[in-house]
Amino acid sequence: MPLLYTLLYLSSAVVLSGCLSPIALNRAVSVYDDAITSAASKQLLMNVARAHHHQPIHFTGVSNVAATFDFRFNAGATPAAGGLAGAVLMPIFGAAVAENPTISIVPIEGEEFTKRLLDPFQQAKLTLLLRQRYDIDLLLRLMAQEVRIQHPTSQTAYRNRPSDPQGYEMFRRVVLHLSAIQDQNQLHAEPLTLERTWTIPAGSITAEGFQVLEKEFFVLYNKQDNTYTLSKSVPGPILITNYDPNSLSPEERIRLSSEAGNSDTNDVAFDIRPNGPGGEWPIRGTFRLRSFHAILGFLGRSLGDEPEYHVDKDPRTPPIAKGENPAATMEVLVSDSASPEADLSIHTHNRYYAVNTTGPLARWNRDAFQMLYLLFQMTITDLPRTGVPSITIAK
Repeated sequence: MPLLYTLLYLSSAVVLSGCLSPIALNRAVSVYDDAITSAASKQLLMNVARAHHHQPIHFTGVSNVAATFDFRFNAGATPAAGGLAGAVLMPIFGAAVAENPTISIVPIEGEEFTKRLLDPFQQAKLTLLLRQRYDIDLLLRLMAQEVRIQHPTSQTAYRNRPSDPQGYEMFRRVVLHLSAIQDQNQLHAEPLTLERTWTIPAGSITAEGFQVLEKEFFVLYNKQDNTYTLSKSVPGPILITNYDPNSLSPEERIRLSSEAGNSDTNDVAFDIRPNGPGGEWPIRGTFRLRSFHAILGFLGRSLGDEPEYHVDKDPRTPPIAKGENPAATMEVLVSDSASPEADLSIHTHNRYYAVNTTGPLARWNRDAFQMLYLLFQMTITDLPRTGVPSITIAK
């Protein structure tokens, strides 16, 4: 019987070693993921502080993580103390776990990344975030550098900069107006669908060519002049509206598309009409998007040189849900001591910087920082990797 007990103990040790591997893997993935996310978040906040102090923006990324776990188990048996020699054996177990992480850190720099950092965002990225149900006023306050309002014979630009009070206040009122329409679930932000047509002589198309055309176009034969009319629906530029743009006539869609520009521009057009929600203030124009570098500069200046301030909505604007209209796009607290309640805080230039995640605007500020993180991920390029990232467990 003692020998049987010993074998059972030894079997348990082997099973235990097998069970610990998945536990170590789960812990490693979770811990390293948290560490990398925290490092990236602190870098974003650090660069806001650098912009505040007019210092160069710089990023460093983790390109590779390789963690090796070495599990060592030993087992034996010894006579029980106080027992008869050779009658009873007591098991002895030993275990050791060694973790050897290798983390590759590389600077994010070079001409390609710098261009992406300085290039204004494309309109498709704005609509991608809008489809995730982010507040349009928060999105535009971060991403847009100005709004251009269309008048019957002219256009006026209003900059999103507190140092330009007239422009800043008009910009804020326009985005609040769109936000009020969004609160009613009546805001549309979709590409215009345009019908394109072409006419070609029937004799210029072979049988094989005709089969190819039928896959891409709607083909109509015109017997009178022996021609084919090809038609195809193509996506046009993004248009923000308080009505369904599909209700427009083809001619009106073409006109609006011409006014909005091409679908690959950095401008996003909007058209708020009298008969829809928010129609008490009919307004048309375009938002000009800015780069990620400009966003960091805007947030940095708001901490000192150009602080944001409260702007009331236009009297014609419907009520805003929960009256949400923060003075700051993303409120960052700067203090001489660390805040124990801060979700995210850094120490630089002898001051503590923290995103304000307390009080009634906690959700707004968290959403603003999350949006800043997503915009950064849309900006960076793939990091160079030294080998295939892996977590290796050895036993």
